Amino acid sequence: MALNIKPLSDRVLVEPVAAETQTASGIYIPETAKEKPQKGKVVAVGSGKKDHDMTVKVGDTVLYGKYSGTELKLEGKDYLMMREDDILAIV
Repeated sequence: MALNIKPLSDRVLVEPVAAETQTASGIYIPETAKEKPQKGKVVAVGSGKKDHDMTVKVGDTVLYGKYSGTELKLEGKDYLMMREDDILAIV
């Protein structure tokens, strides 16, 4: 199912990866103690700016800052809309 949204300029729409619910040793993490995810999958990319082409593409897994982007809820899922500059790395 494709999203009917097209980011403008140098913006990117990212679907955050679900936070871990259990540690490596088997301890379950309660909802109140979970950290915000800092990893996600790019689902839509803007066309870039006049002097800057976009580096990321749809399908890339990226790392971003903990408080980057604006949270959106589209078709029942959570997404983040952020500038490409907020992305730290492509994994």
